[in-house]
Amino acid sequence: MTGGGGGSSWFDWVWIGGALIAGLILMSTSFTAIEPGQVAVRINNITGGLVTVTQPGWITRLPFGIHSVYVLDASPQTFSMHGSKNVDDLEVSELTVRASDGSNFHFSDTTIIFQIAGDEAQTVIRDGGEERGYLKWMRPYVRAILRDEFGRESTISVSNPTKFGEATERAKSRLNELLGVHGVIVTQIVTPRPQFNDEYEKLIEERNKLGNQLEVIKSNLAAAETSRERRLAEVNRDQNRQIQEKRTELESALATAIAAQADATREADTYKISKVAEGQAALSAAKQQAAELRGQLDAVYRARKAEIDAFRSQPVERVMERLGERLRGVTIAIEPWANDANPSRVEVEKIGGAQ
Repeated sequence: MTGGGGGSSWFDWVWIGGALIAGLILMSTSFTAIEPGQVAVRINNITGGLVTVTQPGWITRLPFGIHSVYVLDASPQTFSMHGSKNVDDLEVSELTVRASDGSNFHFSDTTIIFQIAGDEAQTVIRDGGEERGYLKWMRPYVRAILRDEFGRESTISVSNPTKFGEATERAKSRLNELLGVHGVIVTQIVTPRPQFNDEYEKLIEERNKLGNQLEVIKSNLAAAETSRERRLAEVNRDQNRQIQEKRTELESALATAIAAQADATREADTYKISKVAEGQAALSAAKQQAAELRGQLDAVYRARKAEIDAFRSQPVERVMERLGERLRGVTIAIEPWANDANPSRVEVEKIGGAQ
């Protein structure tokens, strides 16, 4: 009994130990760790359901083939094209391109940075298969699209950084259109300057030298233009200053002339007023004097007229007497021309100092 009891106790311990080991194995196979930068896809092999897990941590799966869990690297990865041969899915030979003008050029080292879109991991598994099958898309897609987009350019335009950048952006957009539907996105395309044969490289170098000289000439022209504008600004400033000074001088002279004109006008008006007053006074005095003279003349006229009238009324003898008194000392030659007792014409001749 004792021996049997001891064997049973030992068997129990073995069973417990085995159960613990089986539990540990079951636990280790029922949990999968997801590190930062990783994404997991859990597939229910019975229902076919897919669950994408993007957060780091642990993911559970049922044993006995009920669940399958695939962990993918969702961090940025690089696809390189350099060298003369293919090494693996992410390192292939360098890219050669035939330009639109028929010449060839190549890129010594081209790098494509891409990554899995975390929430599209199940699409990656579905389209690319398990593990890293999606990497096989990179070589054919990248090489074909880059050759196509850079091949649109000529050897001259592809050497232009602007055109080169436009071709790179076009290639990136097309890659994302094709790879995006499979859950892969391209974030950056890094390409060096395209390289040509030695003769063409010499021509490019010569053109770059000429381009540098052209830039120097443009810089000198810009500096000359700046200097010209500065000189013109200085001349305009000096001319404006002179114009302002002359304008100020002329305005001052004009103000002086206007003031002098006002003074002259005032003096002329004063002189005019005084002269008009003097003239009016003289006119008034002359009118008064004329009136007085007219009165005197009228009085003399009336007196003379009265004398004449009185003289006319006197007899001829008295008239002749008076006339004789007036003509005393005057010799009068009378030649009668008509037999008339009353002569109507008398001629008086001055002889000596008497009349």
